[in-house]
Amino acid sequence: MINLSIVIPCYNESKSLPILLKNFSQKLNRRDIELIVVNNGSTDSTKSTLFNLKKKYNFLKIIYVKKNIGYGNGILAGLKKSKGNFMAWTHADLQTDPYDVIKGFEKFKKELSTKIFIKGKRYGRSLKDTFFTIGMSFFETILLKKFLWEINAQPNIFHKKFFKSLDKIPFDFSFDLFFYYNAKRQGLKIIRFPVKFQKRKFGQSHWNFDLKNKMKFIKRTIKYSFELRKNYK
Repeated sequence: MINLSIVIPCYNESKSLPILLKNFSQKLNRRDIELIVVNNGSTDSTKSTLFNLKKKYNFLKIIYVKKNIGYGNGILAGLKKSKGNFMAWTHADLQTDPYDVIKGFEKFKKELSTKIFIKGKRYGRSLKDTFFTIGMSFFETILLKKFLWEINAQPNIFHKKFFKSLDKIPFDFSFDLFFYYNAKRQGLKIIRFPVKFQKRKFGQSHWNFDLKNKMKFIKRTIKYSFELRKNYK
């Protein structure tokens, strides 16, 4: 019986995946956990890399999304195929330790309720990125009238009942904000724990690599934030 489903969306992460799966293989020594890697419309050799890794790691489940229409859509594709009572997602870029998901999940055992939303709290980030995060956190907190901090931190872990309660889930990078805000809105207990954040080992971020793309991200997030507030008035 699967208890926890871990979803990892990946877009052009062929170099990261062998290390990621090796790290998970050293941590996932439990049969009640499934690992779902979503190939979110990659244009590099991610598909063939996953095909070869599947032969080596029997705990790996692969989902293919033909066209990348957004970061959130990749995660959503994995969550919809999850079998676990608890669900989680994290990233494939090796900036956090795979074991962080397991550490976060262990915190559910200390609670008597499933109405919990567990989320990482990053440390070790650059001053520039930290400043950006603080600014967006203040903006979202004031606009949505919920205390929202480190919105894009990983991993995120929650019960399947919470997932089934949601609709109009966004397909883009607003995905993290949507889940975090709804957890607050529904009165779930938010549990944060420290997660060490490291530099990417391969390639670069698909959005946070220059000022122009960061400004596009900010504009899209602000626009969606006003829509979110309107939808839940």
